[in-house]
Amino acid sequence: MKKRLVLIDGHAIIHRAYHALPPLTTPYGAPAQAAYGFVSILLRVIDELKPTHLAVCFDLPEATFRHTAYIAYQAQRPSADEDLVSQIVLVHEVVGVSGIPVYTASGFEADDVIGTLAQQAVQSKRIKEYDVVIVTGDKDIMQLVDDKKGIKVFAPIKGIANARLLEEKDVLEYVGISPAKIVDYKALIGDSSDNYPGVSGIGPKTAQSLLEKFGTLEEVYRNVKGKTEKVKSLPAGVVKKLEEGEESAKMSKYLATIVTDAPVTLNLERCELGRLREDKDFVDKLKELGFKSLLVRIGAVGRKTANAKRQTNKKNKDQMELI
Repeated sequence: MKKRLVLIDGHAIIHRAYHALPPLTTPYGAPAQAAYGFVSILLRVIDELKPTHLAVCFDLPEATFRHTAYIAYQAQRPSADEDLVSQIVLVHEVVGVSGIPVYTASGFEADDVIGTLAQQAVQSKRIKEYDVVIVTGDKDIMQLVDDKKGIKVFAPIKGIANARLLEEKDVLEYVGISPAKIVDYKALIGDSSDNYPGVSGIGPKTAQSLLEKFGTLEEVYRNVKGKTEKVKSLPAGVVKKLEEGEESAKMSKYLATIVTDAPVTLNLERCELGRLREDKDFVDKLKELGFKSLLVRIGAVGRKTANAKRQTNKKNKDQMELI
């Protein structure tokens, strides 16, 4: 039976939960809706995707190579709310007690870490044994979807409750562009959320048309520079915009491309998923946070955890041996 590695984009899920759910606090008054949403999605992922292996990837609070290359990268984003920052800490605590491994890389985003781990999984000697599912709300990462390699994305489509498992055809339907062309597409139209411009004046429809006609950004510019017959069929205004925006397009493609050689190494043995619902430390953490509905969901209310049962059974056995 094929094994499945699930890679969770920690920050993407936390942010989506924070903005999608109403305010929630722990018994000690700390904000907790993002942490609650993260755990809820974690449990759903385990139920629906049935991973044999699982890991969580996080951004680090420091500049990445993209900020170094382009000073305006994400510069327009406001500082994170204190409530959100404190919940990121909570999620780290939950993941820590669960035993699920966390991967980060200095100078790289979580997307790059995920891209690297996914490629390592499918390029290993055990490629035929594994498929990879990335859990995220970030459309950028859909460039990694590859049917041949067995890389899919599990994405919340609306809020955090409705999620879909996306293959290449689904990405085309959802985003409007195939995974292989997402980077070139963003190089042309830019990305307001990450604050890079693309080619000024080139919108989604024109970008799609250009990629249908030429295939890649490089082919677009090869034809523009060569003034080929294909280019002569384009409106003069579009050609002028492309000529003027070449350097911006190249930089935008560099910023949009998820790298797959970040300094992380996948340890599949460490990622092997245990029986999380029966893990005493995990259950105790949910109790501490006051996540009662999640405790009901995993059947941890009104029963001892498996660990506690084993301890009781061992104690009884020891007592019997003494008698």
